[in-house]
Amino acid sequence: MSGAGSFQRPKGTRDFLPEAMAVRRHIEQAWTDASVRHGFEEIDGPMFEHLDLYTVKSGDGIVSELFSFNRAGGDTDYALRPEFTPTLARMAAAKGRSLAVPTKWFAMPSLFRAERPQRGRLREHRQWNVDCIGLDGPDADAELIAVAVTALRLLGLTAKDIRVRISHRGAASAMLEALGVPSERIADAFVLVDRREKLPAEVFKKQAAALGLDDAAVERLEQLAAVRMPATEPVERIATEHALPEDSVAQLGALAVELDKRGLLPFCDWDLGIVRGLAYYTGTVWEIHDSSGAERAIAGGGRYDQLVALFGGPEVPACGFGMGDVVLGLLLEEKGLVGEGTITPPRPDVFVISSGSDDAEARLIPVATQLRDGGLHVRHTHKATRNVGKQLREAAAAGARQVVILGDELASGEVVLKNLDAGEQRTVRLADLVVALGRTDA
Repeated sequence: MSGAGSFQRPKGTRDFLPEAMAVRRHIEQAWTDASVRHGFEEIDGPMFEHLDLYTVKSGDGIVSELFSFNRAGGDTDYALRPEFTPTLARMAAAKGRSLAVPTKWFAMPSLFRAERPQRGRLREHRQWNVDCIGLDGPDADAELIAVAVTALRLLGLTAKDIRVRISHRGAASAMLEALGVPSERIADAFVLVDRREKLPAEVFKKQAAALGLDDAAVERLEQLAAVRMPATEPVERIATEHALPEDSVAQLGALAVELDKRGLLPFCDWDLGIVRGLAYYTGTVWEIHDSSGAERAIAGGGRYDQLVALFGGPEVPACGFGMGDVVLGLLLEEKGLVGEGTITPPRPDVFVISSGSDDAEARLIPVATQLRDGGLHVRHTHKATRNVGKQLREAAAAGARQVVILGDELASGEVVLKNLDAGEQRTVRLADLVVALGRTDA
């Protein structure tokens, strides 16, 4: 039998002790608030799916990246969900023609990837997914960017901290074909370009050569991938210089109009290096990065107009994004927006103290129950001591705002209420205690 302390958490996962859990809830609250403000409704799905839900769009090669399993004695393969979009598409397909237009959904699932953990990428993480189904205009794409930016602003980030880097799959495809990538290898090229900043230069060149790109084409690709311009400038400026397709440019121009209506252009850049590696993207694509570029993408998304149909549903336009909590947490910590003393577990509204008399001891739990029934966050000591000074220090250490002291005053139906924040105390009637503590919903 293993000894105490011999078990460790699986590599690439996290434990959430109270302080870390408070940060997680802080992030998730911003995600929820932003979603609701913009009219999205929350959904969720199973933590594991049939394996072919993922192979149908990505091929059998993805299996090595997943935590997959087969139930003992069964003949069906399953996988822990590595992303939420296939689940969303399956759910939308199941609704069929009864799917509302538009359908605006968000989810905050745990996701799993069987890969080597590294900074900003773990084997398990929380992710915020936001999707809009049924709208094909640029207003839907702009609204998704608006939701993402709203959440980041709620967390304290500004246009100086983050950049929304926007491109278009049509433009990227045209550039790659012009460089000599065969049309049947464009999807592979998207994956490679998406990973270029994470690969050593020699590895990138070798894989690019396998796609038919010589050294001159690779150099040109690097130059194109580095093209970036503030979205406050017309996209036509880079479109003309780099011969981008007219339809892609028109869609990006229309998106700029919608972003401007929402006051978002100062957050955005045109960036030809953004392609998104997943095969299901079909039009506008974008990522959110920290302005220094030191971390992985905070969020990424775009338009995937054929995905719902791929899973047996109607042909409907759709777009969405995902934002993980790992890179976001690193950025918030770097900016001093989370960390020691910034985000803490919920403070108790009140700490109930017994002076040690028989009456006080008998009334402690009933009083605590009365206050909890009144909607208050209540704590009391579980230690044997009834030393008032020690209990006051325990209350302060717990972060309690106020302390109810049960003492001799109970004989006249009263208690002492001490405000630890203000350092003041007064006597109040026990019957009026919930109101005195600021709650009236008892």
